Amino acid sequence: MKWILGTLAVLLLGLVLQLSFLVYAMYVLLGILLLSRFFTRSWTENIEAGRHASGEIFEIGQSIDLVVQVQNRGSLTIPWLIIEDSLPLAAMKEKSQRIKLDGARLQLVRLKPGETATLEYSIEFLTRGYYQLGPVLLETGDVFGLHRRFRVASEPHFALVLPKVLALEGYNLASRRPMGEIRVVHRLFEDPTRLAGVRPYQMGDPLNRIHWRATARTGELHSRIYETSRVAGATFLLDFHANSYLGAGGTASAELAIVAVASLANAVFLMGQQVGLVSNGRDAADRIRGEGWRAEFLTRADAQSRAADLLENDRLRPVRVETRKGTEKMHQILETLARLEHTDGLEFSEMLAAAISQIPRDATVVPVLRQVTEPIAIALGEMVRRGFLVTVVVVAFDQDPVPDWAKPPDWAELLLAHGIDFRMVNSEEAIMNLCAAAIVR
Repeated sequence: MKWILGTLAVLLLGLVLQLSFLVYAMYVLLGILLLSRFFTRSWTENIEAGRHASGEIFEIGQSIDLVVQVQNRGSLTIPWLIIEDSLPLAAMKEKSQRIKLDGARLQLVRLKPGETATLEYSIEFLTRGYYQLGPVLLETGDVFGLHRRFRVASEPHFALVLPKVLALEGYNLASRRPMGEIRVVHRLFEDPTRLAGVRPYQMGDPLNRIHWRATARTGELHSRIYETSRVAGATFLLDFHANSYLGAGGTASAELAIVAVASLANAVFLMGQQVGLVSNGRDAADRIRGEGWRAEFLTRADAQSRAADLLENDRLRPVRVETRKGTEKMHQILETLARLEHTDGLEFSEMLAAAISQIPRDATVVPVLRQVTEPIAIALGEMVRRGFLVTVVVVAFDQDPVPDWAKPPDWAELLLAHGIDFRMVNSEEAIMNLCAAAIVR
């Protein structure tokens, strides 16, 4: 548009000054500009692009093969066309590289009518995540470079990379309430299939409790006593607030926390027990559904800047996987952990207040934290007073997991003051041995 406006201005000046050669040149330039706009629009409107990917769900270390095909369905030859497949730029940075590119995702081609150009490359996933691959950005223009036109020709492909799951040396986070169908000190309900003994009849005992053999033998009414039992399990509370993972080791601690939850949840699942998850992080799939992916690019520089923009993460509703048994629940937890992003919206104590009514009492509560603040300790202490069994896992990438404390640090004293058990991990090896260590008191 600026070329056309400039040409019209010079043309008007030539007409006023009666400069015939300049007027002729501006007429020619104006004609070239209008023709270039016409041809460029025709070229871009007759391009079709398609994408083929080798899968949707992957594990760390696996690769995805991507094939982008662009076809000229018009009747005119496109003199030049730049094909660029968009990738998350933040995931390709050297210091925090999350994906590794093999091949070229940008290609310059010339397309005859009906001809198809193919762009092939592969990506290796280095960490868990939910990655947007695409869309395809097409750029073409006239041979003089006076007018360029951009178009997004296909929707993106999304790849889900599951977190790493480590094999643990057993599971005993709830040592006072071990996993399985067991006796408990606090009587919540009784199992009528587990007879513990008999006692003299008491007013109010139902008839189905009467032990008729003992009654006939003694001549006095006796009632059955059943063992109190419960099906144990675990509900994991993962703090994924952005402020909790600031500073050195923050990124490594965040990924270590994800691995810890995935590994512990898998251990509970393999024992046939119920498992659930609550987090104040944000589900990347929910973000994309709510905000969409940005694809209205005006220039190549604008396209790159928009691809690098970080969208706001102010989620105010916990991410929750209901505590239940079943293979589908474990898959749901792993997929949720894979998509989890940091948020600036919901503090851990606020998340706990919003979700506590949905956390079952018949499962161990396992908060996974990087830092323990006074509001967090108070909120967890309130859970203990309400009858929940709480065992905290503190993820500290840059600290010794078995410190020789002459005096416990402040955060440990906060937990101990509320009678909360805790353990520390600082590496994947520490996670594998987590349940073999004694609970810190």
